[in-house]
Amino acid sequence: MLLCYFVPYILIITGLGANNILLFWSLWFVMGWGMIGIGASVMHDANHGTYSPNKKVNKYLGYILEVIGGYSITWKIQHNILHHTYTNIDGLDDDISGFVFLRLSPRQRRYWYHRYQYLYAWFFYMLMTLFWMTAKDYLQVIRYKQHNLLSNQKISLRKAVLEVTFYKIIYYSYILVLPLLFSGQAWYYVLGGFCVMHFTAGLVLSCIFQPSHIMASSPFSLPVIVDSTYRMEDSWAIHELVNTTDFAPRSRIFSWFIGGLNFQIEHHLFTGICHIHYKKLSSIVKTTAESFSLPYHVQPTFVRALLEHAKMLKMLGKKEDPATRLLS
Repeated sequence: MLLCYFVPYILIITGLGANNILLFWSLWFVMGWGMIGIGASVMHDANHGTYSPNKKVNKYLGYILEVIGGYSITWKIQHNILHHTYTNIDGLDDDISGFVFLRLSPRQRRYWYHRYQYLYAWFFYMLMTLFWMTAKDYLQVIRYKQHNLLSNQKISLRKAVLEVTFYKIIYYSYILVLPLLFSGQAWYYVLGGFCVMHFTAGLVLSCIFQPSHIMASSPFSLPVIVDSTYRMEDSWAIHELVNTTDFAPRSRIFSWFIGGLNFQIEHHLFTGICHIHYKKLSSIVKTTAESFSLPYHVQPTFVRALLEHAKMLKMLGKKEDPATRLLS
């Protein structure tokens, strides 16, 4: 995965493709796939603490996220804490909250333009990593400080902002400045290649994660008030099970490349287990769910999962709100 990202980069800054813009942009395109592999199959396990039984190995491998432009602390808060604890709960799960142009839950307010989101959502998915590597980390640091989530990571707002800034300077220095100086291409071609890389990574990563949760089979249940406190209607494990979908369970190469994230149910139930065990776990989880008359959502192929996700986007954008049917 690292070679898929860094070999094209080395070829770019050594001038390969200086006289061929298609070759030049193809190298950036391959780097985009390297970002996907690093994010899904290396960084993801490391920052969950499951890449290795050695905590130091996980810690230092987790920093590969900073190398590709992110920030581990905000990622852990958003993903490990909020997404994995409050999956599909509007206002708590950051994966579905905070973007007005996409309605990803029947609990969210609907605007007229959402009727077209099944067509334009893919464009915004393309922007996902680009937004992440520029503004998102700063916005999250501020918001997480307001909600007292930074203190749980034992870091102050000032230190977090300084770290984000430091890592961004390092990232943009090597990803843009060096190619501008040494690639032999005009600045606008370098910027275009940078966008090609991020558009590729953003679209594919979004297409991996969104069909795992934004599906018609997900109930999007909210906590209920019991004795003046919010409590889930179901246990945490059942909530994760019913709000998550597996896909392409027989595709070994695909599963290898995306770090087993097609077995999203198993990942959500067993976040402390390395992804190489998900396939064997899936048959156990499925059998257990069926024995308790619980649903086990799975789509046979990746393409089928994307189609079902697109149908859900269209359903969420209709004037006749799908909430009543979905939440009944």
